[in-house]
Amino acid sequence: MSETLFTPSQQNGFAGNASANGASGTAGPEAPAEIPRLARETTVEHPWPVSILSQKFHDAVSKWPGAWIEGQIVEINTRRSGSAYLTVRDNFEDISISVMGFRQFAVMARDFRQGDRVVIHGRPDLWVKQTRLSFMADDIRRVGTGDLKEQIEELRKKLKGEGLFDAERKEALPEFPTRIGLVCAPQARAEGDVITNARLRWPTIQFTVVHAHVQGPQCPPDVVAAIHKLDNDPDVDVIIVARGGGSFEDLLGFSDESVVRAAASCSTPLISAVGHEDDWTLIDLAANLRASTPTDAAKRAVPDVNEQLQIIAEGRRRIRDRITNMVDNELRLIEGYANRPSLTQPLVMLERPQRLVDEAGQRLDIALRRIVDDAGLTIEKLHASLTALSPQSTLDRGYAVVQSAEGKVVDDAEQVHAGDELTITLHHGVIVATTLG
Repeated sequence: MSETLFTPSQQNGFAGNASANGASGTAGPEAPAEIPRLARETTVEHPWPVSILSQKFHDAVSKWPGAWIEGQIVEINTRRSGSAYLTVRDNFEDISISVMGFRQFAVMARDFRQGDRVVIHGRPDLWVKQTRLSFMADDIRRVGTGDLKEQIEELRKKLKGEGLFDAERKEALPEFPTRIGLVCAPQARAEGDVITNARLRWPTIQFTVVHAHVQGPQCPPDVVAAIHKLDNDPDVDVIIVARGGGSFEDLLGFSDESVVRAAASCSTPLISAVGHEDDWTLIDLAANLRASTPTDAAKRAVPDVNEQLQIIAEGRRRIRDRITNMVDNELRLIEGYANRPSLTQPLVMLERPQRLVDEAGQRLDIALRRIVDDAGLTIEKLHASLTALSPQSTLDRGYAVVQSAEGKVVDDAEQVHAGDELTITLHHGVIVATTLG
């Protein structure tokens, strides 16, 4: 560290008046002890105040020349009028620097977005209050779309073309999971958010937690290994990959191709809960469900026990009401049957059938009498006709019937010869005679 002398104002303000102190022989409250002028003169008994060191840093930094720097915007905040705050990352190394600017620079910065590749002109500056180094910018120019953003967009198009983001590949989350596999950083707030909120909603839920790096070069292989481990666990019903918010740079690991492919090929339903609602990574597109925050993921992974209890209570009420209605209907039917005259006065049931039998008997008697009468009249008519047409009637009038010995009726005299035997039937009796000629 270079050694610099105090400015006159610093000497007057911190060292005091050496001659005055020497004259008095003692250092009163209004005259502090003498402060070393140079860093090498400081000792345990005579250290520098933090303010002195910070001011010396500031004085040294203020002598540095301005410069143009190149990098990629990973964070930008231009919400406050007249000021802009950026975090710029080196194009090749994992190194970032804070950049701030005011007035005209703030106006220019409003045209830039996260991921833009830029060159910025400014001077180093140190904020004495917190001894924080930053880059005070006065000009910013666009180099082109950020390399990382372009690479992610190209990878997105490639994986989409392969169908890794298709809705048909994604299964629905289990309605009542028993165990959740959680991928998160060790001692991360996201772990507590997920477990606490999930158990508030579903107290019996169990967790298998696999810790992994969630940023930096170790992030992709760790996350891939954690997903494969949980996917091969038959007890895990759903997997949550959780990480709190961060810069675009911090979340790059979740847009790594290996991570996206691991999420897409996972047979266990997977929920992505990386960053905040405005953040996005490629794992969000491959996951079965994208949650805005780890807390949101916990709420989506398990049902609400209170809601389920209400559903059960409502179902039981409806079943009870239905059974009650069925019993009431059956009771009304039984009461209706019991109050029918056929049961209160059973003989009434026989009155109508008896009337039908009596009426049928009367109709049958009348019908039979008419049939007999009609049959008797018919017989009389037939008897009269038969009597009128009977040969006996002819005999009764004095006629006779002559028959040959063979029993044939003789109706022609030429049929009879002398000596033929004839039978003559009269009104009363029969005469057997022999012809003479």
